[in-house]
Amino acid sequence: MNDRKTLSLGSSASEKADKTSAWNVSEARKDKLHDRARYNRRHPSEAEERLWSILKDKGIGNFAFTRQVVMGSSIVDFACKSRWLVVEITGPSEAERKIAELSDRKLTEVGVRVVRFTEEEVMGDLEPIKQAIFAELQKPFEKPRRERAAPQQRSATTREFHRQGSIR
Repeated sequence: MNDRKTLSLGSSASEKADKTSAWNVSEARKDKLHDRARYNRRHPSEAEERLWSILKDKGIGNFAFTRQVVMGSSIVDFACKSRWLVVEITGPSEAERKIAELSDRKLTEVGVRVVRFTEEEVMGDLEPIKQAIFAELQKPFEKPRRERAAPQQRSATTREFHRQGSIR
């Protein structure tokens, strides 16, 4: 049996109302994450502004990216939802690298591909970064399958109760 976690990026109407429902994140945590993502969009770092300049308006291979997206219990810098690809910028500190490793592992477990660059790389020549992102967008990938909930089984006593003519 496949023990790979599954998630949805919001394909049905009920899931579009709450895109984080598949991640099992508390309501309070979701609210904090969305507030933080909004703040990050309004106050990007210099490296994020620079990378966004090549990703916005379908700048790479005609693929749409969104910035500061809440995925699970974290916020990713840039996400291409149609290709299940996340582009992240890692800061210089050791703590940031440890958090990045954990985040990458969680995203990879549910089928999201992660491409990560350092701030120094982003502040340098953007052409190799653009080529690396484009190459990742072109790679074939397996879109995670959504597991459907098994129909609830009624107990034998419930079935027997209904056979006796009670209202269902």
